[in-house]
Order: sequence, then structure tokens, then C-alpha cells
Amino acid sequence: MAKTRNIKPEQKISFKERLSALSNLPEFFSLVWQSSPGKTTMSFLLRIIRSAMPVALLYVGKLIIDQVVLLNRHGGSQHELWKLVIIEFLLAILTDGLNRMISLIDSLLGDLFSNYTSMRIMRHAATLDLEQFEDSVFYDKLERARQQTVGRTVLLSQVMSQIQDFISIAFLLTGLLTLNPWLILLLLISIIPSFMGESYFNSQNYALTRSQTPERRELDYVRYLGASDETAKEVKIFGLADFIINRFKTLSDKFYTDNSKLAVRRSAWGTFFSVLGSIGYYVAYGFIIYQTVTGKSSVGTLTFLAGSFRQLSSLMENSLNRFTSVSQGAIYLNDFHEFFEIKPKITVAASPLPFPKPIKQGFTFEDVGFKYNNAESWANRHLNFTLQPGEKIALVGENGAGKTTLVKLLARLYDPTEGRILLDGTDLRNYDIADLRLNLGIIFQDYIRYQMSFSQNIAVGNIDEQANIELIRKAAHESLADTLAARLPLGYDQWLGRRFNEGVELSGGEWQKVALARAYMKDAQVLILDEPTAALDARAEYEVFQRFSSLTQGKSAVLISHRFSTARLADRIIVLERGCILEAGTHEQLMANNGRYAELFNLQAAGYQ
Repeated sequence: MAKTRNIKPEQKISFKERLSALSNLPEFFSLVWQSSPGKTTMSFLLRIIRSAMPVALLYVGKLIIDQVVLLNRHGGSQHELWKLVIIEFLLAILTDGLNRMISLIDSLLGDLFSNYTSMRIMRHAATLDLEQFEDSVFYDKLERARQQTVGRTVLLSQVMSQIQDFISIAFLLTGLLTLNPWLILLLLISIIPSFMGESYFNSQNYALTRSQTPERRELDYVRYLGASDETAKEVKIFGLADFIINRFKTLSDKFYTDNSKLAVRRSAWGTFFSVLGSIGYYVAYGFIIYQTVTGKSSVGTLTFLAGSFRQLSSLMENSLNRFTSVSQGAIYLNDFHEFFEIKPKITVAASPLPFPKPIKQGFTFEDVGFKYNNAESWANRHLNFTLQPGEKIALVGENGAGKTTLVKLLARLYDPTEGRILLDGTDLRNYDIADLRLNLGIIFQDYIRYQMSFSQNIAVGNIDEQANIELIRKAAHESLADTLAARLPLGYDQWLGRRFNEGVELSGGEWQKVALARAYMKDAQVLILDEPTAALDARAEYEVFQRFSSLTQGKSAVLISHRFSTARLADRIIVLERGCILEAGTHEQLMANNGRYAELFNLQAAGYQ
């Protein structure tokens, strides 16, 4: 595990950058609208009504107090007074009801928005290349985009509240302008320092949070290692608990230190600016009292102005501070949009060709080479061979020889860095990718153990046929997984894995049979098995390959195996070393050559003597 990486110095975000980031909001609201047009409309309408409530309550309150003063001085009917009290009571109930409805709509809309954007991320991720998923920079972008699916629901509420407060401010300002416009100047002087402080610290927080993304991913990974059913076995056997906990403590302490320093500074300055705001308010309050005492305004006007100033001060301070949060959130949207700007390197032909049925000439590698990003050495280089129709070839070689990379090139999970791959004489890039992969049945050695039902675990090999129970049973029979299903309490409906209730865990060999069944879910013309029997015992391996040989009659097949008893069943064996083809031929030819294959075969055979 890597040492703690130094977090980059905090970088300020200028006011101009904040304003520029607001240009992200139209697209943001477009996404909100797409997630639920009805609830978006309802939220806006409710907030417009709610924004008029503060000034309405204050004005009715002013009328009530003036009416009380009038009755005390001159007497008369109280009918008008109680009518105003009832109106204020109804306005208070309406305000509370609107608050609850807005909160409910925002919560529901936030959930819908989170779900909608999460699905968009998954759809876009599905279009990207395997090689991109193997890049740490890409993962940082993906992680930040994922965070926006949840974090931006807060932005949604903030922007909606901002619009609501702006309308309320307009109503209240109208009242102040009518009665005492000088109070507005004092109001601005009292809240600007607080706004500037919040803007500065939000900028610092954004820079720090963004710089922590790689370390945050590592922290999540360490947390997973320390408390996961998949890692528990090795954690116990190797006594890794203290190592993992100490690593987690090192990272979390680093985060805590950096975050707490910023939080303490923010709290201290926030207190100072709050005191300035309070001074401004009470200066205005004293001025209003003076005017009332000198008879320049009524007691009702006093309450209206004092209440308006207090609410305006609070609304404007919240709005200005929320502006920094909204602009920061809008800047975070750059992370969301940045992910969608990532385009796959593997391009689709303008007029893609359908996969040939049947294959007539086979797959031909012409001086094919592939090099991973930022890698110093080639994973494959100068590959020249042809996989003939109906031919079975085995790829052998030590770990890191480039066997799995070659298979991924064949399936066009990667495109060659140099050279080209032909299918029936036409460049593989000219074929429809989906059709190509539909005609390839591939099982990699690092297959996924899906925490799903037994039938779903098989159906993922051809998910469009997940409802085809007969096909699923047929695939299970061909991989010998049907005998396993017969022993499970719920058969094909049995949930596999321990992550969810009533799940049953399988052995490595049992999981491998389930994974093999996926390859038989398609009527594929080419079957590719990467270490297909690594977890099987000798008898099970023999049975699997007897079945495999009969099922691949007339089909092409590529086998990757470290077991030479498996490799010798192929029509042709290709020996790879450091990504290049070292030798090729039948088992007998390679043994007669007395080269690398013969050496490896004899070493393995000696282990059985």
C-alpha cells in the first residue's frame, strides 16, 4: 500500500470563476427537469407562493399593532382587530404547510435526480474502454462524478431556496424603500463582511476536497479491506488487522488534521463577522426606535421595519453565503460534466459490418502490438498468426507473457497500438462491436461472483436471454453446473454469496462451473476460456474438457492454461514470452523442437512423478 501522499496546496477560486461556474446551472436544471418535470414545476410554484409569506405576515402584524394602539386611545369595535388576527393565523398555517410541502417535494425530487444521474453515469461508463478503467486518473474523475449524483441534490435545494429568498427579498425591500430607504444601505454594510468570509472559506474547502480525491479513494479501499466478507479470510490468516487499522488511522488522521485546521479558521472568522452583523442590526434597530419615540412613525411601523430589517438581514446574508455554496456546487458540476466529456478511444465504424456467419477465413494478427498507457514495455509485440475457422489453439507461457491481453485484443476490448487484426480479411475495427462480442463466448480467470440468483449468474453471459429458463438450464448442463443446482435448496432460484439474506456460498470449483455456463449462453462461433479449470480438481477438469471438446465441434476456440494436459488437446499451441510469439505448433512438434514449451512441459510433468 502506498505511503501517504501529500495533499496539494489549497488553491483559491476567484469570484470571476464562481460567476463563470454559474453557467453550469442551466444544464443542471435541464437534468433536474428530465428526472421529473412534474415535481420540478410543483417545487417552483410552491416556492413562489412561500416567498410572499414573510412580508405578508409582517404587514398584517403591523396592522394588528396599529389597530391595538388605536383601540387603546380611542376605543371602538374590535371586529377589525380580530379579523386581522385570523388572517395572520391563516397565513402562519399556510406558511408551515408550504414549508412541509416544499421539503417533501425537494426530498422526492432529490432522490429522483440522484437515481437519474447515477443511471446516466453507468450508461456513459458502459461506453468507455476497458483501458480507461485501468487508469487511476480516470478513476478520480469517475469518483468525483459519482459524488455529484448525491451531493448535487443539496445544490438543487440550495438553488431553489435561493430563488425563493430572492423573491422574498424583493417584497421586503419594497416595504423598506416605501418607509425608510436608508436602512438598505446599513443592511448591505452589515452583511458584506460575512459574505466575503464565507466566499473565501468555501473556496478553500473546494480546493482541499478536490485535492483529497485520490487519498479518499484509498481510505474507502482500506475500510473495505478491514471489513469485508471477501477479504476476511486473508486478513485473519495473515494477521493484517493491525496493519489495515494503522493505515486507516494514518489516512484518516491526515484528513482530520487538514479539515480541522480549515474548520477552526472558518469558525473563528465566522464569529467575528457575525458580531459585525449584529452591530449593524442593532444600529438600525436603535434608529427605528428613535423615529418611533419622536413620533415620526407608528408602533406598527416600528415592528414592521424592525422585522423587515431583521428578516432582510438574515435572508440577504443567507443568500450571499448560499451564493458561495451554489457557485461552489456549480464548480463541482464541472467534475460531473468532465466525466461525460471522456470519450472512448475505441471508435465505432460509420457503417459497421455484421459479424460473418459463418467465419470463412478466421482471425489474422498482422504484426500486432499493444502497449498500456504509461507502461515502459509492450504487453504484446509483433504478433503474427491466424486463428482458422473451427481451429482450437492454446496460449501458454508464464505469468505476464501477454496471453490475456491477446484475448482482449481479439474481443476488441483493446485496439492494437500497432498493426491490425483482420476478420475474414477485413479490419476488425470495421465490424459492429456488439455483434462481435455476441459471437464470442469469453470467460476470464478473474470472473465475477455475482451476488445474485443461480440462474442470473448464468444469464449474465447473454443477459437478453435472462428469462429463457430452458437456455439457462442447457448452459448449466453443458458446464456441469446443473448437478450443483440440483443440490441447492432453491435450485436455480437460490441466491449465491453471503452478502444478502439466505445466500449460499460456493466453493471455488463450483463458482467456476457457474462461470463456464455463461460461455454457453450464446451460440458463439468463438469460445475463449482464460484458465477455465484453475479451481477444478483433476476429475472435474477432465469432464469439463471432454464436454468442451464435443461442444466446440466446428467452432473456433482459444484456451489459456498453465496445465499442459489441457493445452495438448488443442490443434495448435502458441508459446508466448514477454508478449511475443516464441514458438508455435502441435504438442508433438513443440516437444520435438525441444524449446521453451518442452522445457515447461517437462518441468510440470516432473512434479507429477
